[in-house]
Amino acid sequence: MLKLAITGKGGVGKTTLASLLSRLYAAEGNTVLAIDANPDANLGTALGISSEELSRITPIAEMKELIEERTGGKPGTTGGIFKLNPKVDDIPDRFSIKKDGLRLLVMGTVKKGGSGCMCPESALLRNLLNHLVLRKSEIVIMDMDAGIEHLGRATATAVNAFIVVVEPGQRSVETARAVKRLAQDIGIKKCYVVGNKIASDADRQFITENLPDFELLGYISFNPKIAEADRKGISPYDNDNKVISEVKSIKERLEAISR
Repeated sequence: MLKLAITGKGGVGKTTLASLLSRLYAAEGNTVLAIDANPDANLGTALGISSEELSRITPIAEMKELIEERTGGKPGTTGGIFKLNPKVDDIPDRFSIKKDGLRLLVMGTVKKGGSGCMCPESALLRNLLNHLVLRKSEIVIMDMDAGIEHLGRATATAVNAFIVVVEPGQRSVETARAVKRLAQDIGIKKCYVVGNKIASDADRQFITENLPDFELLGYISFNPKIAEADRKGISPYDNDNKVISEVKSIKERLEAISR
C-alpha cells in the first residue's frame, strides 16, 4: 500500500495536494488514512470536514493524559525515564474522523525541545507513525512541515515517496533542497517535486532549472478556485474540476514511476 509524505515551505500548497490525493484515492474505493502532521493543522478543512467536527478534535501531541498513560512520562518534560515504544495500535481508530471513505488523524507537533526532542510526546508520535507506515494496510498520506520531525529512520525507509511542493520562488526551492538533504540523511531514496501556483511557462522553467536533481511529478496551476474553497471552508475537490484533473495526472505519474 502507498505511503506518501508531502512537505515543503509554509504556504506552498502542501495541504491542498495532500487533501486532493486523499480524496482521489478514496474515490477509487481505497482505504485512506490522511495524517495531519503540520503545525497549522488545516488538512481537515481541505478534506471537506465540517468546522463543527474539527472543533471536537484534540491533536495527539496535546493529549496529556494519553501521553502519560502510554509512555509513563509527563508531557512537557525532557529526559527522565519513559517508554520509547508505547502502545499505539488503538489510537487511529479511537481518535480519527471518518469522511467519504477516508479517515483523518491529527498528530499535532511537539511544542518545545526541537526536532530531536527526547520527550514523551515525541516518543508517542514517532511510534505512532512507525505503526501507521510499517504495519497498517491502508494508503497513508501525510501532510508534514518542512522539518519532517516525526519521521525516524525506520519510518522514512518505509515511505514510498517523499513529495516536496514548491512554488516559483527562491525561498521555496531553497527549502526543497534542504528537505531533500534531510530526507537523504534518514534514508529516503525517492524524493519528488510538484510545482504549485503556476501561472506561466516561465514559472515552469524556473522550477525545472532550479531543481534539476528532482524528479518532477507535474504542476498545479494558479487557481482562484482553491482560495475560494478555503474561504468557504470546503474541499477544493468539491469546488473545481481543473485542479482535480491536474492532481489526477500527478497521481498517475507517481504511480507510473513507483512501479
